[in-house]
Amino acid sequence: MIKGTAALGTVSFMGLPALAQAPDPWARAKEIAGVFAKPLPFPKRDFPVTAYGGKPCKVHKVAGYPTIRAKGQVTTPVPGSHDSHPALRAAIAAAHKAGGGRVLVPAGDWYLKGPIVLLSNVHVHLAKGAHVYFSASPADYARDCPEAQTVDCGANGKLVLSRWQGNDCFNFAPLVYARGQKNIAITGEDWTSILDGQAGVPYEDGSGPGWWSMNQKGAEKGALHQGVDNPANPPLATVAPHLDAATLARIVGDRPNARADEKYLPALSEAGVPVEKRIFGLGHYLRPCLVEFMDCENVLMQGYQAVNAPFWIHHPVKCRNVHFSKVRMESIGPNSDGFDPESCDTVLVDGCWFNTGDDCIAIKAGKNADVGYGPTRNVVIQNSVMNSGHGGITLGSEMSAGIEHVYAQNIDVRNAHYATDPINTVVRLKTNMNRGGYLRHFYVRDLKLPNGVRLKPGFYTPIPGGPVPAKTVPTGGGAVITFDCDYTPSFDLVRSRPPEVSDVHISGIRVTNVDTPEGSFGCYQAFVVLGPVATSYNGPADRPVLPVRNVTISDCDFGNAVKADAPWFVHNAQGVTLRNVTIGGKRYNEKLSG
Repeated sequence: MIKGTAALGTVSFMGLPALAQAPDPWARAKEIAGVFAKPLPFPKRDFPVTAYGGKPCKVHKVAGYPTIRAKGQVTTPVPGSHDSHPALRAAIAAAHKAGGGRVLVPAGDWYLKGPIVLLSNVHVHLAKGAHVYFSASPADYARDCPEAQTVDCGANGKLVLSRWQGNDCFNFAPLVYARGQKNIAITGEDWTSILDGQAGVPYEDGSGPGWWSMNQKGAEKGALHQGVDNPANPPLATVAPHLDAATLARIVGDRPNARADEKYLPALSEAGVPVEKRIFGLGHYLRPCLVEFMDCENVLMQGYQAVNAPFWIHHPVKCRNVHFSKVRMESIGPNSDGFDPESCDTVLVDGCWFNTGDDCIAIKAGKNADVGYGPTRNVVIQNSVMNSGHGGITLGSEMSAGIEHVYAQNIDVRNAHYATDPINTVVRLKTNMNRGGYLRHFYVRDLKLPNGVRLKPGFYTPIPGGPVPAKTVPTGGGAVITFDCDYTPSFDLVRSRPPEVSDVHISGIRVTNVDTPEGSFGCYQAFVVLGPVATSYNGPADRPVLPVRNVTISDCDFGNAVKADAPWFVHNAQGVTLRNVTIGGKRYNEKLSG
């Protein structure tokens, strides 16, 4: 469990003074941000990668995928380029052995056939104009790297402990990785300092179109990917012989693709299979994150640009004191979330730029039975720009261990690509009867939406027979605020953990309409509050299915809603209070239930 997770307001926490029932919840946000006022201390000595054999490379253009949606020319190192991975690894080891310091990557193009693995008291810095290209070869992230604490998993490769969509496993090393380290940083001089995951570049051995093809959206016709049965996964009964037939049937069911990697891993968690037996890597299709830190303390990511991530772009897990500052993300690929803190404590996101293929920010806390790392709490998000993405500020969907005390303010949801690739929704809460958990004490204020959100609805698909008809509620896109407590319910067969959502307070959202041939609109609906849907639950009868509670939406103008006759939707919610809320020029002050 994470140390020092007592709530502010009762005892001191992570060095912060107690705030005894502070009348202004934003005082807590100020205290959290104040933790990062002092820079991390690193010895003032440099370890240039060139001193350890690093050499710049030459680059050229090849056919690839600049985004998952379009073919085109992409830049990559020329064949036979010098591999600077051993040099960078040696520089990090030398800095760590000396008691810490800065590992410097100078200006130029650099090719790495392996991950950057940070060690305690080491700061890796990319100079202005430094462009790091990670190799487009999965095998380079499944080989021995002692400082990454690899485990020899035979034909699957030498793998690291990771977490993939909320579930723990051994998998490819993330392209930037650390585990169990303290006082670490990766920074850039400015946005010409680039970490390039090369996810749109074909595999270097010519075996396929690249990392993004491991997802069904990028896979070639008939090819294996994460969403189809993988013969490398044995039947669950083989790896979980302790389970009786009824329990196995409940976890696996009779649905197709039960042995697809993306379904097989959560089934292993549900079945109680130990993490050391959840082996993926080579022969499997679970892409690694660009940056993932596990169980680290005092972490800084600052001042660089991250592009073309294989999977999630930044994913700190079970980390404490995480500062994410002035980072630009440009990765329009499948599952390219920008920043996903999971089971973390005390996090500041400040001054970042998001242009992502999935949620800009998605706060997470485990899935299925993988809750041992605890909740995510004490997160401040501020002063940032959001463009493309499924959600802007998202909580969930993997949140089985709970999320609390999250503050978001002063966000420019610019949605610059609204005509071709609009952001789906801005404030997004998503969970379901499998992922469960709690979500409470979430505060949002001062969001500008100069180009609204997606105007075409992305409708909810319920379990058949429920009270909410299909194709009526835009939980997948079209609302500015979305509470989705029945997110993709059919994906999870075990649905026995009702979520609890309460104490959400949103104010100061300003939506500007965009002109379309059908009229001027800012959204499809202003907000959707889909509380837990009781008919999706299939667990013991004694578990209550609680409504969403204590929600306020105040001092907001949502512009014109396409669905003007029903500008909001509410189901299984109590005490949703509107104060000075304007939709389509009409002001609302009322309390809603549904």
